[in-house]
Amino acid sequence: MHWQLFRTFFRISAFTFGGGYAMIPLMEREVTERNGWIAKADFLDLLAIAQTSPGPISLNTAIFVGYKTRGLSGALAALAGLVLPPFAIILLIAIFFPRIQHHPVVEAAFTGMRPAVLALMLWPVISLARQIHPALIAAVLAVAAGIWFLSLSPIWFLAAGAAVGLLHTHLIIKKREGEG
Repeated sequence: MHWQLFRTFFRISAFTFGGGYAMIPLMEREVTERNGWIAKADFLDLLAIAQTSPGPISLNTAIFVGYKTRGLSGALAALAGLVLPPFAIILLIAIFFPRIQHHPVVEAAFTGMRPAVLALMLWPVISLARQIHPALIAAVLAVAAGIWFLSLSPIWFLAAGAAVGLLHTHLIIKKREGEG
């Protein structure tokens, strides 16, 4: 199982462009559908935790998946699989890129990757949005519009969201106390 964790995250990391968010749909498919290590709902919970934890989301997700499936040694296997390909690639780039960076083929390759990277980054958003209540999607769009079109500070929206969350939790606790 450790080798399978390592190999799975190695493959995801080696063949994904665009960073952590581009890896999420591949991780979800490998972890929930292909290997069946974690239920889809549990993966979404791990993803939420990974987003709120410090550090790159792909790294956090790999660690959480490894830990949930095989404990600390599983977390280390998933981490090693995820980190090894970019480490080797960055090392090679650092050695050879200064000599080839202005080559037309290299410039064309980077230009061609941009739309694919954008699509890979949008896919997790679309995939996760399908499972979110429409009212939350409307709230997200309203906040984005307020920030974009009205030039409002995101701090105000964060503070308002925290206040609404605290009020909602307070009301739930009060309701439970009334039932008990």
